[in-house]
Order: sequence, then structure tokens, then C-alpha cells
Amino acid sequence: MALTVVDAGVVIALGDTTDVHHHGAKAAVRTAHAAGVSLLLPASAFAEVLVGPLHKQGAIDGRHRVQRVLELLSIRVVQLDTDIAVLAASLRAQHGPRLRLPDALVVATAAHNKASVMTTDARWPKLASVAVTVVGKRRSPTPRSTA
Repeated sequence: MALTVVDAGVVIALGDTTDVHHHGAKAAVRTAHAAGVSLLLPASAFAEVLVGPLHKQGAIDGRHRVQRVLELLSIRVVQLDTDIAVLAASLRAQHGPRLRLPDALVVATAAHNKASVMTTDARWPKLASVAVTVVGKRRSPTPRSTA
């Protein structure tokens, strides 16, 4: 069975119809389900997803809302272990600031589970260890000051 690890941005977009990536994430998840792909969410990304709902709705209601979304979409939260942590640290060391630790944990979880990755973040570096699909609307690059 094929596996895909989703990052926090995908789940956040799925749960928020006003998110710029909502329609793209929804379509990508539908396509994955239709193809028989199982979706995984690292526990670290689950924590990221929870921040907004917990802030807005409180601990109990926010957590229940997120868990309902995950259940409806058949997204399974997977635990992190020391092998994944070591792999994530290695990826972070290799790619530096181009791959933040939360993202490295997503990639490491995918590599450990022989899965692909679904993200909304088009700024990730090219990765040899896993196939990465960017879903949703591409954001324009933020202009940088030359001053």
C-alpha cells in the first residue's frame, strides 16, 4: 500500500476554507484516497496543526475539531522515534536554514516509512530521499530589501 506523509500546512488548509491552499489540498487528498494511498501525519506536525484551534477554541474543543478532520480524511498520526529524530537532524544539518526542523521531521518520517510527502511549502530544497508534491496555490516570493 502506498503511503504519503502530509505536513501541517496541508491539514491546516483542509480545515480552513479561507486558506489559500484549501482547494488544492482538498483535491490532492481526494486524489490520494482515490488511488488507495494512506495518509500519515507525524506527531510533530499534529502539534503544529493544533496550535491555531487550541488558541481559538480552547484545549478540548480545538483538539476535538482537529481530530474530527483527521478522522474524516483518514489521516493517521504517527509517532516519532529516535531513528526518525536522527534522520531529521541529519537532513537539517545537510540543508541548513532551507529545511526547518519541523519540515525535516516530516521528510524523515516519510523516508523512514518509505513514503512520499505532500506539502503546501514550495520553498523546500530538492530532496533526494523522498518524492515531494507541493499542493495548493503558489505564493509569490516575498520581495527582499537590498538595503
